[in-house]
Amino acid sequence: MATDSSSDPDQATPIGYGYTISTVNNDPTANSLTANLHLIKSSSVFGPDIPRLNLAASFESKDRLRVRITDSNHQRWEIPQHVIPRDSSSLNCPLRSLESKQGSGSQNLQQSEQFLTHPISDLIFTLHNTTPFGFTVSRKSSNDVLFNAVPDPSNPATFLLFKEQYLQLSSSLPAHRASLYGLGEHTKSSFKLQPNQTLTLWNADIASATLDVNLYGSHPFYLDVRSPSPDGTVNAGTTHGVLLLNSNGMDIVYGGDRITYKVIGGILDLYFFAGSSPELVLEQYTQLIGRPAPMPYWSFGFHQCKYGYKNVSDVEGVVANYAKAGIPLEVMWTDIDYMDAYKDFTLDPINFPLDNMTKFVDTLHQNGQKYVLILDPGISVNETYATYVRGLQADIYIKRNGVNYLGQVWPGPVYYPDFLNPHSQAFWGGEIKLFQDLLPFDGLWLDMNELSNFITSPPIPFSNLDDPPYKINSAGVLRPINNKTVPATSLHYGNITEYDAHNLYGLLESKATNKALVDITGRRPFILSRSTFVSSGKYTAHWTGDNAATWDDLTYSIPSILNFGIFGIPMVGADICGFSGDTTEELCRRWIQLGAFYPFARDHSDINSIRQELYLWDSVAASARKVLGLRYRLLPYFYTLMYEAHTKGTPIARPLFFSFPEDVTTYEINSQFLVGKGVLVSPVLESGAVTVHAYFPAGTWFDLFNVSNSVNAESGKYVTLDAPSDHINVHVGEGNILALQGEAMTTEAARKTAFQLVVVLSNSGNSSGQVYLDDGETLDMADGNEQWTLVRFYGALQNNSVFITSEVINSRFALDQRWMIDKITFLGIPRHKIKSLDRMNLVGNELNIVNGTYSMRKAVVKKQFDSSFQFVSIEVSKLSQLIGEEFKLEIIEIG
Repeated sequence: MATDSSSDPDQATPIGYGYTISTVNNDPTANSLTANLHLIKSSSVFGPDIPRLNLAASFESKDRLRVRITDSNHQRWEIPQHVIPRDSSSLNCPLRSLESKQGSGSQNLQQSEQFLTHPISDLIFTLHNTTPFGFTVSRKSSNDVLFNAVPDPSNPATFLLFKEQYLQLSSSLPAHRASLYGLGEHTKSSFKLQPNQTLTLWNADIASATLDVNLYGSHPFYLDVRSPSPDGTVNAGTTHGVLLLNSNGMDIVYGGDRITYKVIGGILDLYFFAGSSPELVLEQYTQLIGRPAPMPYWSFGFHQCKYGYKNVSDVEGVVANYAKAGIPLEVMWTDIDYMDAYKDFTLDPINFPLDNMTKFVDTLHQNGQKYVLILDPGISVNETYATYVRGLQADIYIKRNGVNYLGQVWPGPVYYPDFLNPHSQAFWGGEIKLFQDLLPFDGLWLDMNELSNFITSPPIPFSNLDDPPYKINSAGVLRPINNKTVPATSLHYGNITEYDAHNLYGLLESKATNKALVDITGRRPFILSRSTFVSSGKYTAHWTGDNAATWDDLTYSIPSILNFGIFGIPMVGADICGFSGDTTEELCRRWIQLGAFYPFARDHSDINSIRQELYLWDSVAASARKVLGLRYRLLPYFYTLMYEAHTKGTPIARPLFFSFPEDVTTYEINSQFLVGKGVLVSPVLESGAVTVHAYFPAGTWFDLFNVSNSVNAESGKYVTLDAPSDHINVHVGEGNILALQGEAMTTEAARKTAFQLVVVLSNSGNSSGQVYLDDGETLDMADGNEQWTLVRFYGALQNNSVFITSEVINSRFALDQRWMIDKITFLGIPRHKIKSLDRMNLVGNELNIVNGTYSMRKAVVKKQFDSSFQFVSIEVSKLSQLIGEEFKLEIIEIG
């Protein structure tokens, strides 16, 4: 029952009684349906109900349906357009019809249904004139109901309720066919949402080592991946997405067969994304909220940080020790240690003096390395601190009771910039520019931006903002929303309350920082933010925050990273080797083996933890050289995935069901992931383990550390793989073509090496892949400039020949760089295609290369069996083929 939980359930008053439809209107030209809703009966639990509501349903594109419900008579808080720009225009295409169907009248009230459809959309919106009213969203193609907000008249917990500070919306789900993912940010042991839990969204500085509580970000978006229906009308992997665009605190109760939103403000603004594949849903979702930001090439290198570096020479020693150990290090970071008394935009004059820091950063740059530093939003209240004074003069701090709100963070008493204030951009950008002019850092790390506060200010007496009637389950213990943050009664510019805007702070700071860096440098910015919201990926990368050095935390990092891909923030990683507590040699070794394949790969630890740089243990150093060697070879692949994320919204690290949606076993997998569509990472996640039980979807998979090892799964199957202490299993699946480069100590050096193509042939058809190339830092990727090249590769096994062709889009950039392909390896040629075992080298007419130049004439061709003797590989080396030039390479009579 949706009842006042503080009361005896038997005597409890229902929270509400729901609404009925009073009138319905349609506008065929706008492709929308609107309805006026009337309160059935008032209830005072959690405050009085709003008597009249307006519902508007509209197709904003063929794949996006919006359903917006709000107060008919009073404007309510909604996320401003300038914060999250969104095109709200309806699809300009005539409606098929707005149909009415009379029900059977089997209930006391005669039922009728109103339908909103669109000729080219698979979605149908149905308004149900029940008591209370409800609505459904379903598929035209299969009649599958995607969202079912038709209430159970006997259960008020299923009613749509709308009060000033309590909004309730509930949808039933097909429990055995709906697999849900998303609704973060939480640390979970399972990627797929498990039933019987409350997911709270209220941004908080709670360590991510804490399971199942609200953390730093809020993303009220989920994917629903459907298992097949018994009648065969719904195919396995048919996927849709649901967004509740609302920035207020909320509990989302997931019961397996039902999902219920309990929101403490704003409006109900729902977006349904038709898919019908996981990839298409992400494309549709990011089309609305904004595509992920392009990341600089260097950000895909390895990063090192620690809270507690003592001085410049300490940091210089870390850089030197990485070089000495032969472990790639791309980016050196400093936490708040570099600051003067923890004040933003300052340097500690004793331990990190400007002269020494300038030399240090210049040396990094000369070596092709980068430097990133931390910023916290709290500005120290100190009359001698110029940043503070300029903020006062600009009057850009958050207020409470008519004065600047005084919080407390690392530097002591602080004021917080109000990023909803239009003058905050000039202030924040100005401070960043002044500091950048002193010290040429390469990226910014935004921490503590939930907002975090070391004090809890007392509530204003009788305030229903500081103490709302419905208590969301913050921290898992109904913690007051003002706990250790800026109080809800604080005011932003335009009299926007912190109550409404709280979850937006990290997004707003990321957005302001991104604009500042673009304006200052003219290059692609790199920003790492702890707090995020819907659309943060348009401006920033993210890490999973304060995890712990435990095997559990290692394991949980996989669901966390996969979730942020779904949230449109694909550049994500967890602190490698663990942040809090002391790591161990074995844990750190296994963590770098996994972390080398996070989109964002950084080792970071707490001030109270032992050192955990990768060179400190010989076994960890050896593993690091091996796995980072493969990561750096895969850099063109990671970078191309970032390009695909920026242009289409697809994640870099993906759940297995993105590539194999028809395989229902993949829906349950928490301990493996794909990089892109075809590289499968199967880490060891347990102490003492030297094997790993890994799932392989259908196809043949080749070990990227030793391509003569393969796994053949005719249908998906679990395989126990050897995983000795120095090894992680990373496989590439059939049908993929990878463009690799050589190992190096920096991304700059790696980019100067020759390309190698790995063509994984498929029994069932063609193989394909692509590589995107640019200078790694130009602002506009493949848009508005000509300094880029995209090369698509196609390969196949046909009769007695294998071939690969390339298609080059915008060749000039790659040709100017003179980038070469020097080797092509074909994997997965079945043994039965090879007639003779003794002809290992091809000669004469057995090598037929069709090419516009003679650059391949000196190529050397080798043929060998893999370890199972099932497959043959062919390696063509010494090619000298320009990657920017289209070519076809065909090897005939391979038998």
